[in-house]
Formats: sequence, C-alpha cells, structure tokens
Amino acid sequence: MTRDLTGIDTSFQFLWVSIVLVMDPNYRRRSHEDEFMLFVLPTIEDSSHPSSSKNPIHTSKLSGAERVHEILIGHESLSKRNFRMEVGVFQALVNKLREKQLLADSRAISVEVKVAIFLYALVKNASNETLQYEFWHSGETISRHFGAVLDAITQLTCVYIRPPSLHPHQILRRLKFHPFFQGCVDCIDGTHIPMILLLDQQEPYRNRKQTLSQNVMLACDFDLKFVHVHVHAGWEGSASDARVLQDALNHGFEVPPGKFFLVDAGYANTTQFLAPYRGTRYHLQEQGRANQKPRDYKELFNLRHAQLRNHIERAVGILKMRFPILRTGAHYPVNKQVDITVACCVLHNFIRLHNGDMLWPSNSNVEIDANQIVDVPNGDLNYNGDTQAFNNSRQAGNQKRDDIARRMWDHYITQRT
Repeated sequence: MTRDLTGIDTSFQFLWVSIVLVMDPNYRRRSHEDEFMLFVLPTIEDSSHPSSSKNPIHTSKLSGAERVHEILIGHESLSKRNFRMEVGVFQALVNKLREKQLLADSRAISVEVKVAIFLYALVKNASNETLQYEFWHSGETISRHFGAVLDAITQLTCVYIRPPSLHPHQILRRLKFHPFFQGCVDCIDGTHIPMILLLDQQEPYRNRKQTLSQNVMLACDFDLKFVHVHVHAGWEGSASDARVLQDALNHGFEVPPGKFFLVDAGYANTTQFLAPYRGTRYHLQEQGRANQKPRDYKELFNLRHAQLRNHIERAVGILKMRFPILRTGAHYPVNKQVDITVACCVLHNFIRLHNGDMLWPSNSNVEIDANQIVDVPNGDLNYNGDTQAFNNSRQAGNQKRDDIARRMWDHYITQRT
C-alpha cells in the first residue's frame, strides 16, 4: 500500500475525491471558493511520485507570464491559435474583467495569465497537468484560477447575452423577406454538448446516438449574437428540444406579443414559433441539389425560412469550432460543464461585439485530437408531440404560417411575371 508525503493512504484519497464529485444535479451558481475536484487527484499523485523532486516539470526557459507575453506580442495567429481570439479582443476582455472588479492581479499571477489559462483549457481541452507545464503554476493554483475566471465570465452573462431587439433587423427589410417576416424576432435551435459523467449519472444523459450530452437551447439574432442561452444540468441529452423550450418559457424566456421566432422541425409549429412545412424540401443544400425554383407556396416558405435560420446554424457552428471543448466533453463536475457552455456563449458575443473575426474559426485547424470529438445529435429531426402546451396552439400556428406563405407566394409570382 503506497502512501503520499502526508501519510494518507492514496486509495482513500481517490475514494474521497470520487465522493466529492457526486454532486446535486440541480444547477446552482458557485461561489469563488468552489473548487474543481477533478484536478486534485493528479496533483496529489504528482507530489507523491518518487521522482517528482528529481525531475522538475517546468523545464521551459519561459515562465508562464513570459509565455503569455510572447503570444500577445507575437504573430497575430498565435493568439488565435492559443486563445481563439485576436490580441485586441483578449486585452479588451482582461480590461472588462478588471473594470467590473471580477478579477484582479494577485502577488504571483496577473489577470492576463489567469484568463490565458482559462482560454487555453477551452481551446485545447487541456488537463490540469498540461496547464501546469504550460504556465508554470501548481495544480492547486491552476484549478483555483480556472474556477475564478469561469465564475467571472458567467457573471457577465446578463451584460453580453441580452434579449433581442423588437425592431425588425435590416435583413428582414430585404424584398424577399419583407413584409412577411416583420414579426420575426430571431431564431432558435437546440444543440447537444458532450458531457463526461460518473457511471451512476450517465443514463439520463444518453442521447439517441448513445453518447452522453446536455441539450442546450440557443436563441440567436441575425448579427450572429446569442440572445438567450438555456442550459440546465437537469436537461439531459435524452430530453427533446421542445421540452427544453417549454422549460425555458417556464423560467423567464419570453416571446414579445405579436412576435415569433423561427424554429426547425424539432419543434411544434405555433403562433410564437414558426417551423417549416414537413415533407417539403427545406435545407438550403436540398434546394441547391434540386436546382429548380420553388414550385409552390410551401417550398418558397421553406426556402426563405431556411435562409433566415441559417444564421443560428452558422453561430452554433462558429461557437463549437472556436471552443473545441464543446465538442469533446470535459472532466469537471456537472455544474462546471454547464457553466463552461454558458461562458463560451458569453465569450462568443464578446468577440462579436469587439469585431472579432467570425469566419476563421470555421476554416481553422482543430486544436484537439480528432479522436476526442464526441458524436452527438444535431437536434431533433421532428416534433414528437410531447409538449401539451404546444399541441394546443398548433392549429393556430398552421393557419398563421399558411397566411404568410400564401402572401409570399402571390408576391413571388407577381415579381416573376
């Protein structure tokens, strides 16, 4: 039986850490003192290794602070590769966290390094051990500052994820959309984020592809900014998109009177959430492959609907490419994994508001091992009638959609003749 330097049996240490990780699945906001317990064990093991005192981990000539400085003053691609944002955006984020007094320089580590540690972990899905090597700090320090930055960024949620504007976006003034979509606020989509869970927590999170995920509802405007993020540790991968939307409505998500969101076929078609016609060509790829003009009002509606909803599909794609940790799952307690999703959405909006490049993430190299990427569903293929509140308003929704589609078709035919 091996013992560490404190004389505590390491097998009991492992049991203690495992017990701490079995947390209440109900989502809660953490305090600054909350720790990432999954970081503890590697740190204990490293300190107890007989050769740890002989072979130092930190062999780089640059300290963590010097490494961060080198990245920030180096080629512009270095900041994008390591932090997934331009230098100017990185510095603006640091300044905002200081200004809001959410983070401050400590004796041994600056805010720049704290933020760099956090972003590097999101980009590389880096372990605590890897972060120790890259930034020259102990496992305890890495864990503490990762948690502090995560908490700070999630506190910016209400600042950077704001309800949508009630004024029609300029894209809706284009001839092919006007005036038919003037009541459209934004678009909604459900997306699955992989999760890593203890064995006794896994089953409810198992999705239809038999992998583990949380089902997240995102609402996005036509400027590719998220206007609502509904994530909750209770909404497992087995939950339908419609159930998650209903839960969001029960917890503060609102549709302004007379307005509507565009949704995909995984949701019920109602007066507040307009879905495409089922059994009719919809996706832009399908329209392109057909290589022909819309043949009736349903095909025309689906084409225009897909052109607008493409914005949220782009935003979600950019989000996951920018922060690859959202494609792999992460070794943190459930509540932390939920918070990481929120933090990534906040950072996405922050980058967008500071004119960060929205194109390069989709064209950049993946910064993680492709074998780590988890296969998860894109969302529900069809609404399965599991939400009674939506079922009650489907008839009115179908009438509203038909009215819009037929007026759009009449206008389309007039323009063609």
